[in-house]
Amino acid sequence: MQNYNSKIKNLRSEYPKFIYKKYFWKILNGDLKISFDFFIEPDIKFRPEIIIKNIDKKRLATIEDNALNNLIFNLGLIEMPSYWKATCSPKIEILAGSLNQKQINWWKKLMISGMGQFYYENKINWPDKNFLRIVTVDEKIREPYVKSLKDRYLVPFAGGRDSIVTLERLKKTGTDISLFTVNPIEKIQKTAEVSGIKKQIVVKRIVDKKLLEINKKGFLNGHTPFTGVLSFISVLCAVLFDYKNIAFSNEKSSDEGNIKYFGKTINHQWAKSSVFEKMFSNYAKEYLAKDINYFSYIRKYSELEISKILTEYPQYFPVFSSCNAGMKIGVKGILSAKERWCGNCPKCLFVYLSLYPFLEEKDRLLIFGQDIFENKKLLPVMKNLIDKNNIKPFECVGTKSETKKAFLLAVKKLKNKKLPYLLRWLKM
Repeated sequence: MQNYNSKIKNLRSEYPKFIYKKYFWKILNGDLKISFDFFIEPDIKFRPEIIIKNIDKKRLATIEDNALNNLIFNLGLIEMPSYWKATCSPKIEILAGSLNQKQINWWKKLMISGMGQFYYENKINWPDKNFLRIVTVDEKIREPYVKSLKDRYLVPFAGGRDSIVTLERLKKTGTDISLFTVNPIEKIQKTAEVSGIKKQIVVKRIVDKKLLEINKKGFLNGHTPFTGVLSFISVLCAVLFDYKNIAFSNEKSSDEGNIKYFGKTINHQWAKSSVFEKMFSNYAKEYLAKDINYFSYIRKYSELEISKILTEYPQYFPVFSSCNAGMKIGVKGILSAKERWCGNCPKCLFVYLSLYPFLEEKDRLLIFGQDIFENKKLLPVMKNLIDKNNIKPFECVGTKSETKKAFLLAVKKLKNKKLPYLLRWLKM
């Protein structure tokens, strides 16, 4: 097994312990303001924040303090990876609350599987038996929320293809729905307006700017299981606002990984996979809220099926977006984006491709503003999307087999017409 590179070795030696010291919460101007106190010995402090808007004080009064504190404590645990990754400290010490051994094992699995892309891209030797130890003050854990929740639906919504399909299918059932949005930028809110759903639970997640500062200084950086963060926040919000069902929008293709590293499959979409869904659902029922029903509404669908369903809702064509390029965390720790579609990334190419067989040219131009198949710079991306010998892009894209099928359907759709650049290459 390869040795750690010198940078990793030095960081782990210089910063031997990550500590989750405390969490704080208060109601301020009608919002629930939460902050976490993280410390990396000897001298790095972080104070990230989460603000849940428009709390109903009457509802809050019905939630036992122990249950609420337990939910907030666990929310701090899922925030840890974003800050721990800066130094990859060999020990994580939990002082803010207690975990039993079963929970410690659960969190260690999340820290290994959920951070796989980070380890791969930073060439980190995570299988080392001394790689990570998680310790806690004792095993006396708080009780989860045990009361029944109203049988209605919270739909995490980011204004993309998948969550639109979930939302529209649920609307047909006549159920009571609220959107759940985290840092809803303008393009998300425009799509939410088109949905016609008036109820929306809004959360602000504020990254400590100290993390951005040390990233610039050369500390470690990389992918973390963000859907895991959303999952824990959604359960807290489900309890605060009285919702039993949390309907995520993670499709079948998220189970396919990208590459093998140290004998383990590295999956960019691990926190969207059916493995994590089952793992989190069980954890939530046992340790967070007994009555919660956490699941993915579109798990059974392929990417092509989802795109075909989306075309039933043309009202979203002028506003929806699934592109992550251009997203960045600003100086205030809030996410922002400049454009709907960059037209140059794997996600843009894949979504364009998956919709191509089901849309006419005018609708494709309405959505994307260009024929992405004419972008010659995307040829290497195309090869990575379909060639089994290439690494699948670290993006939320379909499986290699369904991507290849989509390209063949696109060629078939054009029949005897002149093929755009990428499709001409495909036929060579």
